[in-house]
Amino acid sequence: MSEYLKRTINKEEVPSVYLDAPRSVKVYLPPGYNEMLSYPVVYCQDGNDFFTMGRVATLTNHLILEEGMEPVIIVGVSVERSKRTSEYSPIGSLNPGYKKFFAEELIPYIEERYPVRRTPQERVLAGDSLGGTVSLHLALDYPEMFPNVLALSGAFFEATQEQLKAAEDLSWLNLWMVVGLEETAVETHIGTFDFVTYNRDTKAILEEKGVKLSYQEDHGDHLWGFWQRMLPDGLKHFFPTAGF
Repeated sequence: MSEYLKRTINKEEVPSVYLDAPRSVKVYLPPGYNEMLSYPVVYCQDGNDFFTMGRVATLTNHLILEEGMEPVIIVGVSVERSKRTSEYSPIGSLNPGYKKFFAEELIPYIEERYPVRRTPQERVLAGDSLGGTVSLHLALDYPEMFPNVLALSGAFFEATQEQLKAAEDLSWLNLWMVVGLEETAVETHIGTFDFVTYNRDTKAILEEKGVKLSYQEDHGDHLWGFWQRMLPDGLKHFFPTAGF
C-alpha cells in the first residue's frame, strides 16, 4: 500500500483577468513521471475535495500500478465555498467568468508547464454535484476543447436540461455519470433536490441527443464516501486498464 501513498503533487497559482484573484490548483504527477513523455489529463472541479475526500491521487496510483491504467496527470482546481454556487451554477453571476478562466487561462497555463496531450480526446473534465454541472456546461460551451465529462451526482437541474434540449446534436460528447439511489432528498443551501429524478431525466435527454453515455446508479448518498467508491469506474471509462 505504501507505494500508492507516495505521490507527487505540485501547487500552482494561475493568474486570471476573469477572476478576482489567482486560482490555486494542485497537479498530480503519476508514478514514473517523465517530462520527455506526454500524458492525458483530468481537470477536476472542487480540486481540494478530489484530493482529500476523493483520494484521487491514491486511487489513480493504484489504477496505474496494479491495474495497468495509462499514467495520467490530474489537475485539481480549488474553489471558495462562498463563491462555489455562483461560479459553478449555469445561472450563477460568476459562472461566465469562471468558464472563460478555465478554457482561456487555466488550460494554456497547464499546457505550457506540463507535458499534457493537447488533443481534446485526451482531456477529461470531472466534478461532483455542481462541479459536474459546470464540467458539462464547459463541454457545451467549448465542444472543440472538452468532449469528455465525468459527473458524480451532477446537479443537472432545469437550466441545464433546457440547454441540453436546445442542442441540435451532442453525438460528440462522451459522458460518464453516476447517481446514488439514496439521493432522493438532498438538502442544499438553495433547496432540497431529488438528484435521482434529475439525473434520470437528464439521461433521457442525453440519449435523445446521441451522447455517448455511460450511466450508472448505485447505492449511495450525496457524499464523498459514495463518490470515492465510484471514481475508479469513471476513470477506467476514459482510460481503460490492462487488467493485469
